[in-house]
Amino acid sequence: MLNTAIIGLGWWGRHIVDSIADSKKLQIIRGVDKKSIEIKPFSNAVKFPITNNLEDALRDENIEAVILATPHSLHEEQIIRSAHAKKHVFVEKPLTLTAEGAKKAIKVCESANLILGVGHERRFEPAFKAIQNLVKNGDLGTLMHVESNFSHDLLANTDTDDWRASPMEAPIPALSSMGIHLTDMYINLFGPIHEVYAHHTQRHTNWGSGDTLSVQVLFDSGLTGYISTILATTMFIRFHVFGSNGWVEVRSDVHPGQKGITRLTISKSGQPIQTREFEYQDTVRENLEAFSEAVCNNIPYPFTAEEKLGNILTMEAISRSVRSGKPISVG
Repeated sequence: MLNTAIIGLGWWGRHIVDSIADSKKLQIIRGVDKKSIEIKPFSNAVKFPITNNLEDALRDENIEAVILATPHSLHEEQIIRSAHAKKHVFVEKPLTLTAEGAKKAIKVCESANLILGVGHERRFEPAFKAIQNLVKNGDLGTLMHVESNFSHDLLANTDTDDWRASPMEAPIPALSSMGIHLTDMYINLFGPIHEVYAHHTQRHTNWGSGDTLSVQVLFDSGLTGYISTILATTMFIRFHVFGSNGWVEVRSDVHPGQKGITRLTISKSGQPIQTREFEYQDTVRENLEAFSEAVCNNIPYPFTAEEKLGNILTMEAISRSVRSGKPISVG
């Protein structure tokens, strides 16, 4: 059992608490939140103490790892501080806001022989694993193109004073909240991204930093791709891979943190179209338990350092493309 502290008890931090409440692989024994007094009703409902200082967790010899569910701009410093305190780190996405910060965070954890987990739970979805197998086995033939969309309106009414709406914390909020999950899956499935060409607009919300993002993607392999994500529409998730021997598509209308059905459709040359349905699985918990297995049992954590850094390099390139209006090379 891995003893952890959770840092940040906002919406998503509390979701993590609920998700692993009865896990047999890790447990939360301390919480930290700068508004610890204001969240008193929540603190009364959980079995661990909550204070307002990260050092309380880092000095606690019973804490083996920290879970960071904090504003994006704090990740780099908090990862480094935690690593210096010999704590393993699981950080919510994005890993950091800059590639330079990601390099530092990855290096400090590697140098201290610590596991650095990251909150890209969509990799653990059963339908995505099915796509992984199709790609790995070459069932789709030569890969030609990939398209994806991850959109919802859960954050559409976020107060403009909230950190999630801050241009400093989220220069492209549709990217840092949703699109970065798609780029993570792209890199994991298809390898490094070579170039991006992005457009970012404000169509409906009051967020000065915009609410709609579209990105054209070119991979090192020559594969092409497209990503779109919208902060002001009902839930929609689509992931579609085209190959010379057929295609596969995933569709879902529920957030990965909510129960529902995900549909996988496979079309292969000369064969009837096949459809499979997958019930909800708590992939947030699966990711955290994989992190725990890496810490406690030396089982490889399914995110490489190259993938972690590559995703932040891609995020930076998308941001530069939006600002310049031009295609931008990654890295």
